[in-house]
Amino acid sequence: MFTIEALLDSLTLEPTGTDRYEATNIPVPHGVVLGGQLLAQAAIAGAQGHDGMAVKTLHTVFARAAKPDLPVEIAVEPMQSGRTFASSSVTISQGDRLCTRSVVLLSADEPDLIRHGAGPKRTSTPEDGTLYDSDGPWQVRVVGDVDVSDPEVVAPAELDVWTRFVGAPDDALVDQALVAFATDGFLIGTAMLPHAGVGQAQAHRTLSTGVISHTITFHEPCPARDWTLLAHTSPYAGRGRCYGEGDVFRLDGQLAASFVQVGMIRPMPDRAGAL
Repeated sequence: MFTIEALLDSLTLEPTGTDRYEATNIPVPHGVVLGGQLLAQAAIAGAQGHDGMAVKTLHTVFARAAKPDLPVEIAVEPMQSGRTFASSSVTISQGDRLCTRSVVLLSADEPDLIRHGAGPKRTSTPEDGTLYDSDGPWQVRVVGDVDVSDPEVVAPAELDVWTRFVGAPDDALVDQALVAFATDGFLIGTAMLPHAGVGQAQAHRTLSTGVISHTITFHEPCPARDWTLLAHTSPYAGRGRCYGEGDVFRLDGQLAASFVQVGMIRPMPDRAGAL
């Protein structure tokens, strides 16, 4: 498990030129950089040069996996900058290998004309969840004792997860980056739940899985160091793909962000021929 220092180090972008940066990777026990890290880095990079604005929407397409033993190179292309809105594209590469490309929309706060916000569909508290990864700064509690890794578990395509980052700083942009980080990891497992014999324990062994695209829209501030509820559902899976939706709620029930994801779930090529 990584430390909070390693996580925050990966969000520290070192300038290498005009709108160009380099960043480290979180240590992982496998050969692929966490998708959540790339989302978080794209959010940080897209906000550069737009003081007084916050990330509104981050849309990322994952083209290729990044390798954890090489730093990532981040190129920012400003698209538009105004008093209320700004936008940039962010490309993360390793040498000639393009890994992700993101469009980051930023906005400045304005007074409410209208306001409403949905609440969680299912009621729970962090104490209702089973604690995972308790040794590291990213704490995760899965509600209902659902094990998305177990291929024998069959349940509706819904998953509620409480999460927080112990030791996260009081920084609004870092909060957004860490919330984006957390939203990456559970929707493929949610899509597997209704299907006997399929679980995340098979990922990269007998199943080829991965995130293809991920979009998150922020609504309200959401301190990452506090418990936050990620409410997931997957309304569709088929044709080797899965689609999932999620909402992020603060501990007080306030809707803080919403996200959608397209993923890949298919047999490994060496078990099903060339795919």
